[in-house]
Amino acid sequence: MRFGYGTNGFANHRLGDALRVLADLGYDGVALTLDHQHLDPFGPDLARRVSGVAADLDRLGLAVVIETGARFLLDPWRKHSPTFLDPGRARRVEFLTRAVEIAADLDAEAVSFWSGNKPAELSTEDAWTYLVDGCADVLKAAEEHDVRLGFEPEPGMLVEDLDGYFELARRLGDPERFGLTLDIGHCRCNESASVPDCVRRALPRLVNVQIDDMRRGTHEHLEFGRGEIEFPPVLAALAPYGGLVAVELPRDSHAAPRIARESLDFLRQAVAA
Repeated sequence: MRFGYGTNGFANHRLGDALRVLADLGYDGVALTLDHQHLDPFGPDLARRVSGVAADLDRLGLAVVIETGARFLLDPWRKHSPTFLDPGRARRVEFLTRAVEIAADLDAEAVSFWSGNKPAELSTEDAWTYLVDGCADVLKAAEEHDVRLGFEPEPGMLVEDLDGYFELARRLGDPERFGLTLDIGHCRCNESASVPDCVRRALPRLVNVQIDDMRRGTHEHLEFGRGEIEFPPVLAALAPYGGLVAVELPRDSHAAPRIARESLDFLRQAVAA
């Protein structure tokens, strides 16, 4: 099993330093959140900076997936805005298109993204129309650049569970390139089935996995052993999946090297259990 770590858990590190720490700890890859401090897709000299990151990844032997959950990259006032469902949604599509282009240059395994929350004034029918149209635009870019997409169901958003993901894929025509990002904690938080059964249901479309601990009914990312998930059967269910399983602890940058080390130790022990 190949383990990675999310750069959103290294927010206080320079990207190059974070990559070196993770490689030294023994991680196989990195889930790279494009953000103002980590490969800003709207910053100057993007091609040069992408080339430098590609060289770092190659030298360190790290695989990469691209994450697009930066909180205030597109709007300094509103977290995660605009989404596919907001006025100004073209800005989200532009961002994701740039993410696809960066992913191609980094030979990334997937680009991960989500739907966004439905504004109260927007009808459900219109929300789905905006989401399908926006995803179709991103899919077009992915086809042009030979990049896989990993759509993430996110609790509380328009598409919040696996049923929602499969409905979205159906509305898009079930394109092969439209894969699934699965957050293991969300299985505990938002799915009726057991976590291993949730994993097994997701496997046919799985291209990206985020892993953390969580309690049922919450959406708080917890360090391993602090929630309710039994990880040995979860990791056993993930055995047929060949992509990165990346730790996602975005609120723990204050102790990133220690928590990254402890997370990898925990996961390796869980695999061996």
